[in-house]
Amino acid sequence: MYDLETIVKNGLCIGCGLCRSLAGSERVKMVMTSQGRERPLVTEPPEQEILEKINAVCPGIKITGPDSEDGIEMDMVWGPAAKLVIGYAADPEIRFTSATGGVLSALGIYLLESGKVDNVLHVAPNPVKPMRSGAHISRNRDDIMAGSGSHYGPSAPLTGVMELLEKGSPFAVIAKPCDIGAIRNLSKIDPRVDQLISCCLTMVCGGASEFTKSLDLIEKHGLEEEDVSYLRYRGYGNPGPTTIRTHDGRVFEHSYNEMWADEGNWRLQNRCKICPDSIGELADIAVSDVWPGGGPSGEDDGFNGILARTSSGLDLLEQAVDSGVLVITEEIDFRDMDNFQPHQVRLKQAVHDRLLGISDCELPVPKFRNLRLEELAETAEFEVRIKNRDGMAERIRNGKVIEPIPTNSKQR
Repeated sequence: MYDLETIVKNGLCIGCGLCRSLAGSERVKMVMTSQGRERPLVTEPPEQEILEKINAVCPGIKITGPDSEDGIEMDMVWGPAAKLVIGYAADPEIRFTSATGGVLSALGIYLLESGKVDNVLHVAPNPVKPMRSGAHISRNRDDIMAGSGSHYGPSAPLTGVMELLEKGSPFAVIAKPCDIGAIRNLSKIDPRVDQLISCCLTMVCGGASEFTKSLDLIEKHGLEEEDVSYLRYRGYGNPGPTTIRTHDGRVFEHSYNEMWADEGNWRLQNRCKICPDSIGELADIAVSDVWPGGGPSGEDDGFNGILARTSSGLDLLEQAVDSGVLVITEEIDFRDMDNFQPHQVRLKQAVHDRLLGISDCELPVPKFRNLRLEELAETAEFEVRIKNRDGMAERIRNGKVIEPIPTNSKQR
């Protein structure tokens, strides 16, 4: 069993905030470290029983893939899907304002307005520090739209999960795949999860950047965080411009390719580099970009790849289409997804060997099960496999994995 400091120190934490929800804010706080990562700060060690629960649910140390379900196809790379389509939000405002085609925002609004849930848990910009994101509970369309678009950077969406479960009313979760993995872990020790969380929605995730990515961006314009009134990486088009606004009315914009063409400058957290499920296998519905070759060639009207992964996810998709909430343009298959998301295929092939590199350095190795990682590694070229294994070991030796433990004096 690991304490929180060990999980953080060894680069396994993604900052989901579930440990804080289980332990309570009097014992664990989520803080932004000087390295630009949201991490748990232990102010009072959790009791043994709580620490055992944290070890059971932490997605940094444990992810178990989905069980097979009758009638749902299982792909070696992409996992389960009852249906794969391209679509978008029927409401033009949602489609234009949101990241990509607005499917997640449209589904969140539909769940609330149809009475299927009372709340939707997701992330939205911090109203006081708008460059940062945090947990947000939505009860209507305006609440959902306040969190639409892409803001990237670290966030802790699960800090309030236990509080919502205690309220006893149905809710949905829209979050990163690793956060959904944490929810699925929690369901194994708390029956209220399956009773009250009606669905889990996610995006096919390119990784969570450190906050230093945003700070470096504004520094190029001579700005400090206190100067910024608004920061949005995507939306208002697809992909839309990265937009910075200041309190004194200045506006700065960058294209998507300016921000993300160089994968080496994504500033991803270490846990993202060994993510076993960045494609959202454990969600009910996962959505993605659908750019051939993996990147945009320009602006378009906004389209999502939609993977209904469970029977309940398929029911939700069909209901949303029948209700006029979503528009479907065409059916696709798993190999289309390979073309739209080639970097996801490469990551899925790489994780097993990167874990071996961690083991070679005698650091704690997370338990990722039922996700076909070893089989996928065998489909990669031998030289690539060696590069992934040795590359992770080199990162560890160069100090790029081990993190300092958060303290009250090392917060942003």
